[in-house]
Amino acid sequence: MGERYLKSIRLLAECMQGFERLSGERVRRFGLTHAQFDIIATLGNTPGMAYKELGRKTLITKGTLTGVIDRLEQKGLVERQRSVDDKRSYFVRLTGNGEQVFADVFPQVTAEGAKMFAHFSDTDFTSLERTLSGLRELIVAGSSNPG
Repeated sequence: MGERYLKSIRLLAECMQGFERLSGERVRRFGLTHAQFDIIATLGNTPGMAYKELGRKTLITKGTLTGVIDRLEQKGLVERQRSVDDKRSYFVRLTGNGEQVFADVFPQVTAEGAKMFAHFSDTDFTSLERTLSGLRELIVAGSSNPG
C-alpha cells in the first residue's frame, strides 16, 4: 500500500474543501457565514438544544461556537437562555426571524447541494456512506487509542 492512503486523504480533503467553498458561496448570498448556516440548519425544526448538543451536531469547534451564536443573537436569529438544571450551561433556539430564515434559506441551499449528487444512485450512496463510515470509525478508534 505504501503511501497510497495519502492520495485518498488528499482527495477527501479536496472534496470537503470544494464542497465548503461552493456551499459557503450559497449561504453568503443570504448574509450568513457557513458556520451560521450550520447552526440555523441544525436548530431548524427543533425546539432548540443545549450548547453541548449543538456542538456535537454541527461541524463547529467549541471555541468558535460561542462567537457564532453571539453574532446570530445580534442578528436576532437565535436566543439563548441559561439552563435551569445547570447554571453554567445555555439552551439555544431560533427566534421567529431565525425560523423564517431557516424556512427560506435551508431548502434553497440543500437543493443546490443536491444537484452535485444528482447522478448518484442508491448503490453509489450506500457505497460512499459505508466507506466514509468505516474511515470515521478507524479515525475515532485511533484517536482514542494513542499508540
